[in-house]
Amino acid sequence: MSTGAGLPATSSGVSQVIASLLREVPDFPEPGIQFKDLTPVLADPRGLADVSAAIAEIARGADLVAGVDARGFLLGGAVALELGIGVLAVRKGGKLPPPVLSQSYSLEYGTATLEVPAEGIELAGRSIVVIDDVLATGGTLAATNQLLTAAGAQVTGAVVMLELAALGGRSFLEPLSVTSLYTV
Repeated sequence: MSTGAGLPATSSGVSQVIASLLREVPDFPEPGIQFKDLTPVLADPRGLADVSAAIAEIARGADLVAGVDARGFLLGGAVALELGIGVLAVRKGGKLPPPVLSQSYSLEYGTATLEVPAEGIELAGRSIVVIDDVLATGGTLAATNQLLTAAGAQVTGAVVMLELAALGGRSFLEPLSVTSLYTV
């Protein structure tokens, strides 16, 4: 078990909290997959508090945090409140009214699109930390980084609760700094 680079001194405690609350579901969503369910971590008051505090420490200095659809919204909101800054919801395609900025990317079985509002939130020149629940193959975080960078933002890093290291997503994101609170 590793926790990734750049974590605060209490990172081993956060890793232990995540490990103790993580639910493993065999053969979901298909046979042979060992699904890692993080919802018990978020539903536990200590789990949510510890994860939010650890991510806030990493994101300190950002102008805005960007939470990726959907669990990234929960974490992003909690972190933004802790830091006294705003949160940007990076939505799945088709969920926001126009105009939007969008970025499509490849999935294992097709493509997906992420969107942010094109009006009403000034992103140009802002320092943003991206927050998501899981880093697997890296496609979602890479698309989020591309989307925000194209909007003129400076993405200073990404933070995830869980990294599935065997899938190699971190290498796909270089040179973006990525911090994982818990790695399997």
